[in-house]
Formats: sequence, structure tokens, C-alpha cells
Amino acid sequence: MGENIRQRRKALGWTILELANRIGSDVGNLSRLERGKQGFSDEILAKIADALGCSVGELFTGAPAESNIQVAAIGSRRIPLLSYVQAGALSESVVPYPSPSPDDWLLTDLDLSRNAFALRIKGLSMYSPMNEESFNEGDIVVIDPAVEPLPGDFVVAKNGDHEATFKKYRPRGVTERGEMVFELVPLNPDYPSVRSDVSAVQIIGTMVEHRRYRKRR
Repeated sequence: MGENIRQRRKALGWTILELANRIGSDVGNLSRLERGKQGFSDEILAKIADALGCSVGELFTGAPAESNIQVAAIGSRRIPLLSYVQAGALSESVVPYPSPSPDDWLLTDLDLSRNAFALRIKGLSMYSPMNEESFNEGDIVVIDPAVEPLPGDFVVAKNGDHEATFKKYRPRGVTERGEMVFELVPLNPDYPSVRSDVSAVQIIGTMVEHRRYRKRR
């Protein structure tokens, strides 16, 4: 069992310290458990199985002989999960992460620029049950400021206030001065769009990943 735990942990790219932190255990206890030098409780095994994404039985037997899933690494690059206020400050900041410190950190395996960050969706402006691209409140989007948006991309922009906004990018043409006019469009038709030739809008970054979380009723 200890060897199965070790193999699953390493497949996820986790150190023994990271697994210990995730299950609220001591590194020494977990190390002895992996080496078969210490007993275990049902509670700690349930926590380990939940963290590793398997059943308690699989901790003893390993992966099923016939399985349609495999353990996937979630990445080793940390990116900050910012608030909308912190994201809004990025357009005027030369440092990657403005004060105060990020609310949390995410792991990713994407090749992103050093200023990449994540946002947790709030509100219902990007929710539409008739649209496959819909974003639920609580979903997380990964944003890279180094990626130029294309028509139809989703972007984070500074909308003239101190907060950022997350909307769909829709170019509308070029002015006589050669400036691109664009519109930021919500997926929910009950919310207004924003035009760059009407309001002061500045693109902060383009979405490169959408992490959707299922809500249980």
C-alpha cells in the first residue's frame, strides 16, 4: 500500500510535504506510512485516497487491471489566483503580482509568461445556459497578458474602475487614427456590453484555460 501511495503521489508531481499538507498530516508519519513502517487509520486513508483521486481499495491493490482513466499530472508551474481588484492593478504595474499577496496559487503545465495569473468567476454576466462556452460562478480562468486576443477570445480588461472585468472580445474596426475599436461582450444578454471608443478600457490579458467546477445539488 505504501508503495502505491508513493507512485500515485509522484505521478502527480507532488513532494511528500505537499501531500502531507493536503491531508493535514505530519511529513514523518506519511513517510513512515509509505515505507510500511507505521500503521494507519481509516480516516487518514480516506484523506489520502481523496487527495490522490482514487478509492481506498486502490491504495491497497493499485490501479484496476482494466481502467479508462490514468493519473494525470496537474503541473509544476505556480500561478497566482488574484482578486478582480488585484487583476485591475496589473495594467498599471510593472511587477508580476501586485500587493496584497495573491489569495491562492494554482498549478499548471501550460507554457505561460511570467505575468500569467488566474481569476475566479463571480457574478452571472458570463453565464448562459444556451451557450456551450458559458462560465459558472466559481469557475477559474487562467489569463496570460502576453497573448494577444483574437476575435471571439475571452479577455480580462480594466474597465475604468479599480476592478477588472472578464468578457468576450469582439473587434469593431480601426479608427482614423489607427486605433483598434473593440467591444467587450457578456454571454448573458441581461448585462451590457462595453465599447473601447465609449469607455476607457484596457486589455490586461487573454484566457488560455478554463477550469469548470461542477456544483452538486
